[in-house]
Amino acid sequence: MNLRKIYYKKTGRTFLTIVRSYREKGRKNPTAVTVRSLGYLDVLEKEFPDPIAHFEKVVEEMNKAEKETEQPNNITFYKNELSTGKEHLQKNLGYAALSKIYHELGLRMFLTNHTRNLKAEFNLNNILKILSFSRILEPCSKKRTYENREWFFENTDFSLDDVYRSLSVLNMLKDDILLHIHKKIKEQYNRSTELVYYDVTNYYFEIDEQDSLRKKGVSKEHRPNPIVQMGLFMDTKGVPLCYRLFEGNTNDCKTLIPILRDLKRDYDIGRTIVVADKGMNTADNIISLLLNRDGYIYSQTVRGAHKELKEYILDKKDYQWVNDDFKVKSRLYPRLISFKDKDGKKKSIRIDEKQVVFYNKDFDKKAKADRAATVIKAQDLVVNPSKYKQAISHGAAKYVENLNYDKDTGEIIVVGNQPMFDEEKLKEEEKYDGYYCIITSEYKKTDQEIIDLYHGLWKIEESFKVTKSDLKARPVYLSREDHIEAHFLICFIALTIARLLENRLDNKYSITKIAESLKKMTCINEGQNWYLLLYHDEITEIISEKMGIDMKHRRLTLGQIKNFLGATKKT
Repeated sequence: MNLRKIYYKKTGRTFLTIVRSYREKGRKNPTAVTVRSLGYLDVLEKEFPDPIAHFEKVVEEMNKAEKETEQPNNITFYKNELSTGKEHLQKNLGYAALSKIYHELGLRMFLTNHTRNLKAEFNLNNILKILSFSRILEPCSKKRTYENREWFFENTDFSLDDVYRSLSVLNMLKDDILLHIHKKIKEQYNRSTELVYYDVTNYYFEIDEQDSLRKKGVSKEHRPNPIVQMGLFMDTKGVPLCYRLFEGNTNDCKTLIPILRDLKRDYDIGRTIVVADKGMNTADNIISLLLNRDGYIYSQTVRGAHKELKEYILDKKDYQWVNDDFKVKSRLYPRLISFKDKDGKKKSIRIDEKQVVFYNKDFDKKAKADRAATVIKAQDLVVNPSKYKQAISHGAAKYVENLNYDKDTGEIIVVGNQPMFDEEKLKEEEKYDGYYCIITSEYKKTDQEIIDLYHGLWKIEESFKVTKSDLKARPVYLSREDHIEAHFLICFIALTIARLLENRLDNKYSITKIAESLKKMTCINEGQNWYLLLYHDEITEIISEKMGIDMKHRRLTLGQIKNFLGATKKT
């Protein structure tokens, strides 16, 4: 606030008022609102020896009192005030928690140092922040994110073309960014790489034609669209370690060794144990890991196992019941593995492998419940074969004997014997319900340790679910390969920030719940740069306590908000 002296030329008199000045975005000059009208100077001189000096002191005391109490004096509302349609009255404040982690990872300084010589006309850091935070709070296309950029209290002085140009730069810096983030996490969160989790998923594109990267392959979502494969490594805390994109028609098992080789070289990682599902359980992968003195913990298919292993699994001998619902046993088993060397010559090698087998009654019940609908469908198919075609009999058909299809129409046709329900097939499958097998090179670890380590794989599966549902990483509406690569880099950064925040909150809340709370934590401009905070809950309260971000105020000035956000950017 300050004292304003208004001189009226016609009367030669001066009128004194106390005004509050504030600056609105988009306006060159500050706006002033009258807080108190004092009167004409010549009249006030009859009451005060020096009215100007007196009221300047009053203003000084008012400013001091307001600063100490952090309460607004008055906000002036105009009855007939109209919206211009250009204001961005509601903004988000929840992203402050994301901003703190973003800056703790040192991304601003990294981007500043690596773009000095690029002569870019845009600030890459400002764009990456908006793209990353939006991917967590309001995931949408790059164009829509740009249009919603004023939702944040950030510098958004860049164009939509700048956003697309930034994608090319981000792709160019991708490997360096991933390595930088890893070093920061290792330094700040004591990341261990002695054991890592690996899995593969794919992302579809709503296009018809394939190209060098987007190819038709086995889609996890059973879509006919071209896809890209993503291999992802994760640490034991569930935080992404690194990723790599592969052509859509790449077999899952072929992705592990190339990305692991790069990971160990670029991140200077020593011996590590790779935990993965049965899709990575191949002779080539096992031999490659062992030759590099690494280890593995893989799941092993039970129904598709060789005869000797099946007999061992079903043999009740040596099982130890941990409780009424769970039993386990293990053995060190010599296995002969055949593989091709670098010259393509076939070789065999014997390895000593620990096999851990366990049975869980709950898993048994679930397997039977999951199969029930398929069995009912198979029984109906036998009675009413004309209702089904090859395309819709998938799954149920394996329980039906004497099943034939018309090559042209796909309709079921009866040739010779009538279709029959295969009771023996069902009984054979039910024998293995509830049984699981894990194979590992780490024979010194206890059975329970191996089981616990393998069960940690659910976190990486959940990470894929988060990227596809919460972060909406697909479908991807970009066509250039460098832009596609940058899109997944942004998704990786967003997932990393979200996971670190989840860990900071002691894993009490899911990423979905955290994002919902932060998205709701908005504020609205009441006028004269005062903002009313509209949301607060248990999660934002814990964030305030755990991360030193005060999110409990009811009202804040724009200056206080800038200071509040500025504190999250200090590293």
